[in-house]
Amino acid sequence: MIQQIVGQDTGFSSVLQYILSIMLFLFIWILFGNRFQMIIWIWNIKKALRVLTDMSTKATNQVIEKISKVAGSNFELSSRVKTFLDFFTIYPVDLDPSGIIYKLEHLLNTERKRIREFILSLAPTASKQDIDNFENLLAIAQVLNIIYKYVRHNFILGEKTKSPYILMQLEMIIPLIMRYARAYYDALTSFINLQPIGDGIGALVAAKLIYGQKYERIVEDTIAAEIFFEGRKLIVIKAEGPSGVVGKPGEAISKIIEIRNGNIDGIVMIDAAMKLEGEEVGSVAEGVGAAIGDPGPEKYKIEEEATKHKIPLYALVVKESLEDAITVMKKEIFDAADKIIEKIRAIVMNYPKGATLIIAGIGNTMGIGQ
Repeated sequence: MIQQIVGQDTGFSSVLQYILSIMLFLFIWILFGNRFQMIIWIWNIKKALRVLTDMSTKATNQVIEKISKVAGSNFELSSRVKTFLDFFTIYPVDLDPSGIIYKLEHLLNTERKRIREFILSLAPTASKQDIDNFENLLAIAQVLNIIYKYVRHNFILGEKTKSPYILMQLEMIIPLIMRYARAYYDALTSFINLQPIGDGIGALVAAKLIYGQKYERIVEDTIAAEIFFEGRKLIVIKAEGPSGVVGKPGEAISKIIEIRNGNIDGIVMIDAAMKLEGEEVGSVAEGVGAAIGDPGPEKYKIEEEATKHKIPLYALVVKESLEDAITVMKKEIFDAADKIIEKIRAIVMNYPKGATLIIAGIGNTMGIGQ
């Protein structure tokens, strides 16, 4: 009977064939759709993993090559560096907040001491600048190694368990992961060539303010210089360049306040800040508080002293993306230094003559002298 109807009406036959085709496709998709989708996810993740493997390997080799130029021939250097990429720090328990800052500071100091000891064991004749530079290079290689291992772990776990949810989530964040990985990989060039990076904008502002002035090392890797501006005294601090260090600005500010018995009228902090998508690179924003990207100890010291002596804390930041912060400083960021200085001038002029303010340029001072 159906054959008779189909034979009599070719239009109806075409519609019926179309409907049956759709139903067949839906049936196949219901049965095998997830498998097809997983094949696509797996292919995309494997492609990303190949790139991450290449980045991590090349970064490690570049670090080894850079250290070997100072260390000389050392057949163990390569294997020791690769092993050290798994170096880790266990942060203190935070269930009891009492004294956690001091515990964290102790661990961070121990971490840095251990890393620098490791570098010296590879290259005993390395200068301080070499050690500072190798420390940054090792940090980049470690980050790329961690990113690669994280992606590989979740990929293998998703394949083993045949879980579409693990693979789906991983595939969805792969673009963001690759963006961060490329940023760190590109940062290698800056650190190898000792070029200023975007994160050094605070140090650049401080360097502009104290250019040609006498300065002294006030705490480890941190210098201070006094300048006068229309009857006001400015105590400018920054990390000691041109090595790639951030110094200890919190300890320096705390020491200056202690030396002056709390007689500081204001603290102005300059640093880079993460921009939101759509914001312009190098745009300047003003606020209050301790502008410093610190795990805790340095920021705590600044806030503690400022609160204790009722010292106003002003924050000036330059908006940057992660890529901008860790790669060669862009012109837009460099030009923002003069805008920041104008804003500092406006803040300082709000104080009467005879006032004393601390100007703290925060950030990695690689390639930026005094």
